[in-house]
Amino acid sequence: MVRPLSLLPNLITLSNLFLGCMGVVWAFELDLERAVYMIWICAVLDVLDGLAARAVGVASELGKQLDSLADLVSFGLLPSAILYTLWLSFIPTPWAILSFLITVFSALRLAKFNLDPDQGTNFKGLPTPATALLISSFPMITDQNIDIIRLGLENQVFWFLIVGLLCYLMVSNVPLIGFKFKNFSWNDNKHRYFILGCAVTLIAFLGTLGIPWILFIYIGISLVWQNGQN
Repeated sequence: MVRPLSLLPNLITLSNLFLGCMGVVWAFELDLERAVYMIWICAVLDVLDGLAARAVGVASELGKQLDSLADLVSFGLLPSAILYTLWLSFIPTPWAILSFLITVFSALRLAKFNLDPDQGTNFKGLPTPATALLISSFPMITDQNIDIIRLGLENQVFWFLIVGLLCYLMVSNVPLIGFKFKNFSWNDNKHRYFILGCAVTLIAFLGTLGIPWILFIYIGISLVWQNGQN
């Protein structure tokens, strides 16, 4: 007999997938604010399904595959749709279709992750949720009407660079710290605590403008940490 609680992780994952689909619809309807909120909610659900699975003692191959499929929509297709809509709003060009390379490389990233047993605790390449969260900050940052940022977004080169860089980082072998805590001791998790502390501080003082800086700090601290392991 199936325990009701054992269904909870997969229900959370499927909710992630459904909200990702809603976000895609809103992105194409030019309601980028709601689309961005969907990425943020999906990021929370992505953490909760893993916590729920461990809490109820359920770990299945079905759950793993569902998680990847949900991530492909919520953190691959949805950020591509947001980037595509935003790119066209600044520069009406057929080149905006390249935004969906984020989806393509997200699929490749997730497939590599599922086949690599060494990525259970830490990562090789930028996780798809991190890519999606970075892209989710773009509409909010442009709403602040900071002239130098808007000037950059009106340059076609910026869009090519951001798509190319994110696609590369997702499938690269750049070592990055994972956030699956085996315990909560300072010695084992000081790098994680430092990154989280920086993230909270930057968001508190800069709002969504702090999200790109969080990504830079995350990659920088991960590289320092990796050198310390060698």
